[in-house]
Amino acid sequence: MSTAMELDPAKMEAFGARFLEAMNGAAMMLMSSIGHRTGLFDTMADLPAATSAEVAAASGLNERYVREWLNALVSAQVVDFDPTEQSYRLPAEHAALLTRAATPSNLASVAQWIAVLGYVETQIVDKFSHGGGVCYHEFHRFHDVMADESSQTTVSAMIEHILPLVDGLLEKLERGIDVLDIGCGSAKALILLAERFPQSRFCGYDLCADAIVAGQRLAEEKDLPNLTLKVRDVAELIDCDRFDLITAFDAIHDQAYPDQVLSNISRALRRDGIFLMQDIRASSYVEKNIDQPLGAFIYTISCMHCMSVSLAQGGLGLGAAWGEEMAQEMLIAAGFSQVDIHRLNHDILNNYYLARLG
Repeated sequence: MSTAMELDPAKMEAFGARFLEAMNGAAMMLMSSIGHRTGLFDTMADLPAATSAEVAAASGLNERYVREWLNALVSAQVVDFDPTEQSYRLPAEHAALLTRAATPSNLASVAQWIAVLGYVETQIVDKFSHGGGVCYHEFHRFHDVMADESSQTTVSAMIEHILPLVDGLLEKLERGIDVLDIGCGSAKALILLAERFPQSRFCGYDLCADAIVAGQRLAEEKDLPNLTLKVRDVAELIDCDRFDLITAFDAIHDQAYPDQVLSNISRALRRDGIFLMQDIRASSYVEKNIDQPLGAFIYTISCMHCMSVSLAQGGLGLGAAWGEEMAQEMLIAAGFSQVDIHRLNHDILNNYYLARLG
């Protein structure tokens, strides 16, 4: 005979409250994404307390929409409101985390991911029943948002924080070495490097033709003869003993077969070369990710993008939380004999792996 399970009222009430708080949080993320894309946060950071009409005029936007946006963020306690003056103000402490001037601390940029993932919810629901994956081209604005995030966490920190992880690398780049970036996207990182180190030769591969075209356009504007960008599947990389430095910024876990890609990378490196891999800061074991501040976000973006795009290519579908343990195992299996993991204060989402052949 089955016995009705007794519910803990306090636990149920606490969960209900947390769920409602999460709904408000999701709403705040959507409004924050809009604030970033419209430039409203940037405008308000430079304004004193102002009415909705004044904010709209300063930003060149529709007053009615601006007012509703402001009221949503007043309710979320992001924007301050004076009912007597009917004025709104973005506190300086909030602006320091919500504007383009705040890079690399701009949280509003990251908020864009909620809408990007929501765009493919129906397709993902279908995959729960039928398996398979959602292809890259089905994600609206994915490469735009990825480029935005790359500018914030990677490009802005490249010279001062990321490259110095490798002793003597800046000096080698000054003298001239051969560099490959795997999954380069629109190549913002490579363009920075090609400008900064004209004696070095840079190459970028990406599977997405649109991203490569965008990168080529930017490179042409800056007249960079030392930069080459190609549409290429790195699973078919056949270069051997060609590069002194290979980088992959948040790109390996999305691959159909990361193990094969890592083996290709190890062959493409010269014997004294370095592989620098930025990838998600997580464990391969879910129980170790419960206290990860962005754990739920990592698994969500994995389910709705990283895992899915890999499965769409008939791949392993390891996902964003493939984790440090599996990453290290795959790097060693690929032929790397030394793997060091670093963390940088500006980037709470990623680890930085330095892998050497000998």
